[in-house]
Amino acid sequence: MLLYYLEREQWLPRPIEEVFSFFSRPENLQAITPSWLDFRLVEAPEELEAGALIRYRLRWRRWPIRWTTEFTVWNPPHRFVDRQLSGPYALWNHEHSFSTRDGGTLMRDYVTYAIPFGFLGEWTHTLLVKSDVEGIFNFRTESMRKIFPPSVKAAGQ
Repeated sequence: MLLYYLEREQWLPRPIEEVFSFFSRPENLQAITPSWLDFRLVEAPEELEAGALIRYRLRWRRWPIRWTTEFTVWNPPHRFVDRQLSGPYALWNHEHSFSTRDGGTLMRDYVTYAIPFGFLGEWTHTLLVKSDVEGIFNFRTESMRKIFPPSVKAAGQ
């Protein structure tokens, strides 16, 4: 099984507690997911913690997908990890980390994933999946900039 990796880093001009709090509410996932995925929460706890499960559905290129993730690490406000229990990938492990930096929060994502179906999966990754995963995270970066704009004080300094 071939493993693929995606790493992203983004600085946000807000305190770490505020940024982590946003990510600790499952209902906020839709705000940072592109509309072309038709993302819908099916089941989620009110508060996240290690062992919590989120079930959702989405569409990828017209195919309906059901996805369940488990939070395997929960360390507020610095880190959490979610992994796919069931869904489209042979493996999906997404580590989120947050650190205080330059008066704001440095947010990092590290995703390890694999596509099922052997050679066909590798081909699909090259032609479609890689650019879609990158597009999803590009959308997320832009969404986070809008959700956490610089404060008036920071902008006028």
